[in-house]
Amino acid sequence: METKRIDTLKSEHRKLDTQIQLEYRKHDPNDARIAELKRLKLRLKDQIVHSH
Repeated sequence: METKRIDTLKSEHRKLDTQIQLEYRKHDPNDARIAELKRLKLRLKDQIVHSH
């Protein structure tokens, strides 16, 4: 069960990374949106690390 949770967290982490990259590619990237996505990504990373 724990493995499934970790896999889900890793998947969400990758999705956030993709969203960040897409935002950077925009003509006028939204810095506030990027910062929020990075905060969420870091929170997920912390959850992944603490799940091991």
